[in-house]
Amino acid sequence: QVQLVESGGGLVQAGGSLRLSCAASGLTFSRSNMGWFRQAPGKEREFVAAINWSGGITYYAGSVKGRFTISRDNGKNTVYLQMNSLKPEDTAVYYCAADQTPVLSMQVAGYNYWGQGTQVTVSS
Repeated sequence: QVQLVESGGGLVQAGGSLRLSCAASGLTFSRSNMGWFRQAPGKEREFVAAINWSGGITYYAGSVKGRFTISRDNGKNTVYLQMNSLKPEDTAVYYCAADQTPVLSMQVAGYNYWGQGTQVTVSS
């Protein structure tokens, strides 16, 4: 049974930083592409960042590029999202996702497994 458990969310002031973690179990993590998505109230879930199985390829949404960094530790079965220079518009529930297809995806439909989400709130 695949489990993805996010942590590290919280309340932060604009300009601050947070580091999200996603611990994976029940899958071959070192062969899994991983993604971060977010969903704000009343909006569709949107892509934030993705990293391939080796960590050699990363993708970012334009709205977070230069502020957020995705990374992974295959020895700890964990993927991270370092979020700097946070803005109120970054407020959302952040979800970790995993997939084991060969192509790294930026689409919600490209991931088979999802975590329960962690709330990030950025105050102005």
